[in-house]
Amino acid sequence: MAVLIVLVVTVIILVTIVGNVLVVVAVFTSRALRAPQNLFLVSLASADILVATLVIPFSLANEVMGYWYFGSTWCAFYLALDVLFCTSSIVHLCAISLDRYWSVTKAVSYNLKRTPRRIKLMITVVWIISAVISFPPLLMTKHDELECLLNNETWYILSSCMVSFFAPCLIMILVYCKIYRVAKQRASTVFVAKNGMQRQPSQSETCFVRKGNSGSRERKGELDDIDLEESTVSNRKVEGAQSCPKQNGRLSWACSRGSELEQEPTARQLSLSKSKLAQMREKRFTFVLAVVMGVFVLCWFPFFFTYSLHAICRESCTIPDSLFNLFFWIGYCNSSVNPIIYTIFNRDFRKAFKKIMCQHSTRT
Repeated sequence: MAVLIVLVVTVIILVTIVGNVLVVVAVFTSRALRAPQNLFLVSLASADILVATLVIPFSLANEVMGYWYFGSTWCAFYLALDVLFCTSSIVHLCAISLDRYWSVTKAVSYNLKRTPRRIKLMITVVWIISAVISFPPLLMTKHDELECLLNNETWYILSSCMVSFFAPCLIMILVYCKIYRVAKQRASTVFVAKNGMQRQPSQSETCFVRKGNSGSRERKGELDDIDLEESTVSNRKVEGAQSCPKQNGRLSWACSRGSELEQEPTARQLSLSKSKLAQMREKRFTFVLAVVMGVFVLCWFPFFFTYSLHAICRESCTIPDSLFNLFFWIGYCNSSVNPIIYTIFNRDFRKAFKKIMCQHSTRT
């Protein structure tokens, strides 16, 4: 059984380190991922790498050996780092949700202020808050030589669970609900505006719109917005020429003129297309980060719930040690899943990871 635990945890450590290193390299090397707000993901990935290198190996040794081997001094630092990295992860997600909310509700003014310097300042504040929450209570607590356990006093357990998990979770959920509400209102406004402006096209205009495809394409965009093809604009350029009917073997004047216009987009059209692509990328990332937040809550909620329950009712509601340890390790597994989520749900990360791996394989 001990060998199986060691193998599983070793795989978790390797996946966590490799996956999160790929995230860091991808953000710094891929042009599509070089937006300032992605520095949050770099900092979050760094926290997960530190969990895999400074926390999980000692937790594994403690689990397998059955006692704490590394002394009381390192025990205090180990526990502080454990709480620090867990707290920083959720505070990062909280800061990311606020960043997304401001970018949606104050798109123009906030995006002008969204500079790398501002994002780095926010990340610094996140780490300071996490350190203030994590270090003092743990460093002031004395630990046994052979046991390394968190402070078992009720006031500390409840306060740390509230500040490190439940309060940030509540903030994130409320913020993402507001983001969803704003997005839904905007979508309904655009839908009403489009329907209000609709009119019956004339015969000469039918060559510019492929019958029955426009609505389905818009609907497909709404459904596939997570991974929309960014070649939509280029597809539109040739659509007019492909859908134009021929008259006596020749294209009509309206169609040929329409094809010329499609093939020669104006500066305004290019500007609008770039803006549209930026909006689609922002929406995709908002969805991906909502998934990251949801997975984090699912991974850590069982541990924090049972930990709080133990503090409240103590012996009257005994929680088996095996179940508590299982919830504890499920929480650690969260450090390895974020790169997997990025790979599944975001094409920019998929391309960046593939490029990094291909470059590495060609060099070797």
